[in-house]
Amino acid sequence: MRKPKSSGKPSRSKAKRLVLPGKSARLVVIGATPLVAETPESLLDDDTTPTEKLFIRNNGKVPARTRQPDNWMLTVDGEVHQPLTISLGDLKARFKPVTRRLLLECGGNGRSFQSPPAEGVPWTNGGAGCPEWTGVRVADVLKAARLKPGAVFSGHYGADPSLDGTVGAAMSRGVPIAKLMDESNLIAFAINGEPLPLLHGFPVRLVIPGWPSSVSTKWLTRIWIRDRYHDGAGMGGFSYRVPVKPMAPGAKAVPKNFVDLESMPVRSIITSPADGAQIAAGTRALALRGAAWAGDETVAKVDLSIDGGATWQKADLAKPKNRHDWQRWTASLKIPNDGYYEILVRATDRRGVAQPFAASHWNPHGYGVNPMHRIAVTVGT
Repeated sequence: MRKPKSSGKPSRSKAKRLVLPGKSARLVVIGATPLVAETPESLLDDDTTPTEKLFIRNNGKVPARTRQPDNWMLTVDGEVHQPLTISLGDLKARFKPVTRRLLLECGGNGRSFQSPPAEGVPWTNGGAGCPEWTGVRVADVLKAARLKPGAVFSGHYGADPSLDGTVGAAMSRGVPIAKLMDESNLIAFAINGEPLPLLHGFPVRLVIPGWPSSVSTKWLTRIWIRDRYHDGAGMGGFSYRVPVKPMAPGAKAVPKNFVDLESMPVRSIITSPADGAQIAAGTRALALRGAAWAGDETVAKVDLSIDGGATWQKADLAKPKNRHDWQRWTASLKIPNDGYYEILVRATDRRGVAQPFAASHWNPHGYGVNPMHRIAVTVGT
């Protein structure tokens, strides 16, 4: 029997397969130095993403594993009345722990769908995941540090060396204070009920959902509260930035036309069946599952099409477990006959903003690209 045709997404047939500690062998390594691995959409079929299925995005080298995690030191300084230098053990003892299911997503997720190609890691849709994180609220720690009136932005620092070996220089991003004080944000020390793995920031990291995951610094050592826009590595220029005025694809970029990518765009994926699935002959109602999310927004509806968008069938959309959780959806998709079908999924957020058919808003680093996910299935032979 001939295998069903591909849905047209970028090929992963030559992608590297590496054995990564504690990770599924089905993760696809799309960058070795620094390490980057994405999760196939069909592997994101759990309500809570298992740790072994969560994507990896590093910007430098992985630091050595500390043998005394509770002695790890974190500093909160800058525009605060009461600077803090506190061990992880004291942080756990002093502040109330909370657990939330929070989605993280790389700012370049979907980059490979852009044409002409953009610079950067060629993600499809797998630079996202939604585990349960346990930690203390960033807002609680900042309240203890007592922000000064001049606090406007943050700068985050981790212990990961840059690729040239410079400690702490791999990436240093930040967010406006209003976003930093969001009650969803955590200084996290556990994932899915277990201590963080080294690849995900052991012993402690930031989790700032809704925005590019580059602000969710791993191996966290410092939160610097600033009276101005942060100028660390990964800020300014074209880094994690999108154009204000739309660009012609492939045109020369002008830095003054760019602003930081903040809330991530609306996106949905089909997690079951997998792309290329063979469905039993005579099937007239196809069971589908998936997930949808929309940065700081919520998803209002999810629709599916088997005819290129000429008609749409509505999916059942579940409520999030908490703010910044993804929203799972299910559908019983009507199939008129046996044959080959390409299934489109489209999410629409509460503002009425929907995913485009094809990648739009071209930018030189391919940020915020969110075309509809498409899979191919064959019913019968």
